[in-house]
Amino acid sequence: MSKAMKALKNLSANELVVKTRELEKTIFDTRMKKVTGQLADSAMIWRLRKDLARVKTLQTAANAKGKK
Repeated sequence: MSKAMKALKNLSANELVVKTRELEKTIFDTRMKKVTGQLADSAMIWRLRKDLARVKTLQTAANAKGKK
């Protein structure tokens, strides 16, 4: 398990929702920077999307546990 995933596992459900919103906003802002030519590191979008996927995976797992 990656360090990022271990750090995210310690977050509560509300914190995961906040983190999701933050990542979505950051991804949007980064995409706009790319379009306007202000983004130097285009791989940043890829990394942010992977982080968002990690957070959403943990949210889904928490929801599945809650339904059992």
